[in-house]
Amino acid sequence: MTMRRHWLCVLALLLAVALQPTAGGAVQAAVPPVFLVRIQGGIGPATAAEVKRSLQRAAQEHAQLVVLEMDTPGGLDNAMRDIVQDILASPVPVAGYVAPSGARAASAGTYLLYACHVAAMAPATNLGAATPVEIGMPGTGGGRAPAAPPTGAASAPAEHDDTMAAKRVNDASAYLRSLAQLRGRNAAWAEQAVRESVSLAANEALARKVIDLVATDTADLLRQLDGRELTPGSPGAVAVKLATAGATVVRIEAEWRARLLGVISDPGLALILMMIGIYGLLFEFMNPGFIAPGVIGGVALLLALWALQMMPINYAGVGLILLGLAFFAAEAFVPSYGALGLGGVTAFAFGALLLIDSDVPGFGIPLSLIAVLTLISAAFVIGVARMAVKARARPARAGLQRMVGATAEVLEFGGGEGWALVDGERWRITATQPLRPGQQVRVSRAEGLTLQVGPVPPGSSSTEASPA
Repeated sequence: MTMRRHWLCVLALLLAVALQPTAGGAVQAAVPPVFLVRIQGGIGPATAAEVKRSLQRAAQEHAQLVVLEMDTPGGLDNAMRDIVQDILASPVPVAGYVAPSGARAASAGTYLLYACHVAAMAPATNLGAATPVEIGMPGTGGGRAPAAPPTGAASAPAEHDDTMAAKRVNDASAYLRSLAQLRGRNAAWAEQAVRESVSLAANEALARKVIDLVATDTADLLRQLDGRELTPGSPGAVAVKLATAGATVVRIEAEWRARLLGVISDPGLALILMMIGIYGLLFEFMNPGFIAPGVIGGVALLLALWALQMMPINYAGVGLILLGLAFFAAEAFVPSYGALGLGGVTAFAFGALLLIDSDVPGFGIPLSLIAVLTLISAAFVIGVARMAVKARARPARAGLQRMVGATAEVLEFGGGEGWALVDGERWRITATQPLRPGQQVRVSRAEGLTLQVGPVPPGSSSTEASPA
């Protein structure tokens, strides 16, 4: 009995040793993952939607941390505030990480970095320049330091512009300062970044307590965050102790819909889609029945309008573009020999320049694209004007007079008269010369319902004088 117990103990010990790696692997697999979301380029509605979706997925899959890896020149205020609100309400802690080396978190990116539970930067990166820029109508200060207003009656508009600029700066300053106070970071520098557009390099930002740490890469970031306690912003949340040293990193790729919307919301592409839409519909109206140009034009125009309603558009620019396209259509239907077309080209060019404020990072329209589209429109106008000139040069004909010069085929002839086929119709003809069936003749005069014809001169094409 004692020997049997001894062997049973030995077997139990061996079984425990054999199962130890499996148990360890189960513990390792139970460590919640870390989600990595990339923010690159201008921050717009598509970016905000993608970040929101990623944070929701992280909460559903019980991730322990979401890392927002940023390289952005800034973007739209509404999109930035949507992302900040999602970060503050996220049940999963969020770490903002400016990477890789050479990246930046300028303008709107600075607000996102301040909103995150952890702010980190890679070496040779920078943040700052958070002064708000005016979007929409040009010449309203653009968020820059207001200049001294002129004296006299003209000072009222300038004072209004300065007041609006000051309101934007004060609002942005208070917003960024509140985020700094929430996360325990340098609020004084936050206000300076808004009012003076200053920037900081990674090491300087760490020394001035603008960020929490500097990490060479994502692995180094997770190693430094291991064991740190963070409190999410959701109601009733408790502090979460991170275990990121050996955690699985799940890179969240943008879904096809977000990528498509991100591409469509590019201002340059929106302008191209608008032109395709207008020209497609115009071609369909001029040539009913083709169908394809109308379908393509309608879809392109709707996509362009969707993209524009998501951008900080200048309504004066939109009005000028639509006026220019209307002039193009008028030139096609009511030829003015280039007058309407020239006005349309001018209106379109100025409208494209004013459509998007080029000071908004990542949302300007390249001048080269505007030049190309303007030249295409000018070529269209020149083509329509040339066709109008040619039509004007042709003699106007109506009724039987349009038959003069037409080519006919003799069906039967005798005694100076007979019948011929003109445009698929039988006509009575007379001629001073003998004709034979099948011979090509040309109409020289129309008298009542009788056509006077003559042989087609040798070397002349029978199709040249077909009625228009």
